[in-house]
Amino acid sequence: MKNLLIILFTGLLATGAVGQSNPAQDPLTTIEFESTTLDYGKIEKGSDGIRSFTFKNTGNHPLIIYKIYSSCNCDILSKPEKPVAPREIAEIKIKYATHKIGPIVKTITVYANIDKNPIPLRLKGEVIPKNN
Repeated sequence: MKNLLIILFTGLLATGAVGQSNPAQDPLTTIEFESTTLDYGKIEKGSDGIRSFTFKNTGNHPLIIYKIYSSCNCDILSKPEKPVAPREIAEIKIKYATHKIGPIVKTITVYANIDKNPIPLRLKGEVIPKNN
């Protein structure tokens, strides 16, 4: 009996059935970002690259962020780990690596339980030499 429970639990973990949402079964909602473009402007090399995308769940069901992909020199520092209630405001915090001089033209892609997936979030600006 113990072996059967272990096999069953292992199977559930392998299929992702434990502790994860099923995107096909989650009711759809809507989302509205304050802005889908984050403009760093001109930022000095080595500066603090931490910024946030703020959004609101404008629908009638909890908003679930499934995945966030980054195509840039940035880290996703935080995102809502629990569903965002209707009319609740939340944020996705990122950190762009400002160690390289040059233009910032990058995209972060967000997948959630919304009708129009994915949501592209853009980063723009320019890392300039440090002014001593």
